[in-house]
Amino acid sequence: MVQAWYMDESQEDQRAPHRQQPNRAVSLEQLRRLGVVYRRLDADNYETDPCLKEIRKAENYSWMDIVTIHKDKLPNYEEKIKTFYEEHLHLDDEIRYILDGSGYFDVRDKDDKWIRISMEKGDMITLPAGIYHRFTLDENNYVKAMRLFVGEPVWTAYNRPADDFPARKQYMKFLADEAQ
Repeated sequence: MVQAWYMDESQEDQRAPHRQQPNRAVSLEQLRRLGVVYRRLDADNYETDPCLKEIRKAENYSWMDIVTIHKDKLPNYEEKIKTFYEEHLHLDDEIRYILDGSGYFDVRDKDDKWIRISMEKGDMITLPAGIYHRFTLDENNYVKAMRLFVGEPVWTAYNRPADDFPARKQYMKFLADEAQ
């Protein structure tokens, strides 16, 4: 089961857990109120998994690929790791399904605090368009993930500040509505 927690302020290795002491756990319900959707699937059978097929159909995820993030597999590895960890948003939802390995997605809460979401094999996450986030490997330094998109993939990340984009404004309205 996925774990999430509020991060400490340490500037140490980004791949470390960075849990506050004492730990401040974040529930799936708290993530849902931020628009983050979590699912658990059978990564060993992703090619034939009827649950994945149904999710793709229901959410209209028509495009998919698989990426491996490891120093021996990803061209420009060091540069990409730095880029993934820069705080940014996208104009479309970001959907990632971990097929092997592990890593962290960090998202900002409504008060602009970082929440770290530990992802491992079988975890699928959907980050809503307009949410500030970032990604890093954990100390295992390896993840293999499926990327899903509605229609053609758009890879553009907009580094913070990016508050003037309609996707960000729509996300902020969603947060305000959730708070009521």
